[in-house]
Amino acid sequence: MVLRKLYIRIGFIAALLFCFQIMDAQYNFSQLDQVLTAQKRILGGNVSVLIYKNENIIYENNLGNYNKNTLEPIASCSKWLTAALVMTFVDEGKLSLEDNVWKYLPEFSKNGMENIKIKNCLSHTTGIESEPITLASLIARKKYKTLAEEVTGFASKPIVGESGQVFAYSSIGLNIAGRILEVLSGKDFETLFQERIAKPLEMGSTTFTNKTACNPSGGALSTASDYMKFLSMILHEGTYNGKQILSKKSIEMMQISRTVDVKVLYTPQGAEIFEYGFGEWIQEKDKTGKSIVVSSPGLFGTFPFIDLKRNYAAIVFVKNLKTKNRRITDSAIKNAIDQSLEKSGKEL
Repeated sequence: MVLRKLYIRIGFIAALLFCFQIMDAQYNFSQLDQVLTAQKRILGGNVSVLIYKNENIIYENNLGNYNKNTLEPIASCSKWLTAALVMTFVDEGKLSLEDNVWKYLPEFSKNGMENIKIKNCLSHTTGIESEPITLASLIARKKYKTLAEEVTGFASKPIVGESGQVFAYSSIGLNIAGRILEVLSGKDFETLFQERIAKPLEMGSTTFTNKTACNPSGGALSTASDYMKFLSMILHEGTYNGKQILSKKSIEMMQISRTVDVKVLYTPQGAEIFEYGFGEWIQEKDKTGKSIVVSSPGLFGTFPFIDLKRNYAAIVFVKNLKTKNRRITDSAIKNAIDQSLEKSGKEL
């Protein structure tokens, strides 16, 4: 009798495993494989791609010498992480998006900067003159010993438009926000990031510690596996493994476009048709104006994004300084993913 019950249980478990295998088999990413192989050279030769859906990694492909644990600089993908860190303070009531920057950094209380708010820093709408983010500009940052030194220098820059009314993608706003967190908490940015984002999300390899001054806008090093944990948290409305990292409201606030009626002074090549929220691009909206595809690609080519309509997150992890046709390649990869999910009948 005991053996019979044991056999029944084993048979039941085997049947479940068989069903799961069938479900997994329904994902056919052969088209995505072809696109990645065809674009391997443009992507830099070394690529790690992960897709997360329904609580699982449903796709992993590694080309060249990369895998999901390869550690590399992720440039502006850092902005999403920093915006999330700022929102943890908002959730706790320690910071308001409507706070003026000068409340924490007095040097911003003059020269037309009096009305710059935290929300402007997160959306590149400070109105402070900036230069495009390039490899040269990142190298030039090496002259700064601290984030405080760099941010203090921003206060002497010209104003080119009213805060909240002009958009210029740069490192200025998020770095100001990062410095405000240091002043508010009495802790350095890296410590705050580790305490509030990296450790709760088990992102053991991700850090903003580098050989230069901390750069909240573009100085993080991470892996595809680590960053996917962050994406899964965003996808699950702020929760990770049962822990509330960010409130649902904060996730929604980050995904609201802040550039609908503003004058665009500068946006990176390939992102001209996109809008911007807090630390993330709004690539697509539904008929009601709600964001359904959000992303935060970096200068070195890594492309993390979330499709809220199809309920998945993905990251294309690379390091390649060649930017020509990058957005076309990113679009081709996303389209291949979407078509694979749609063909499988499991896009929702």
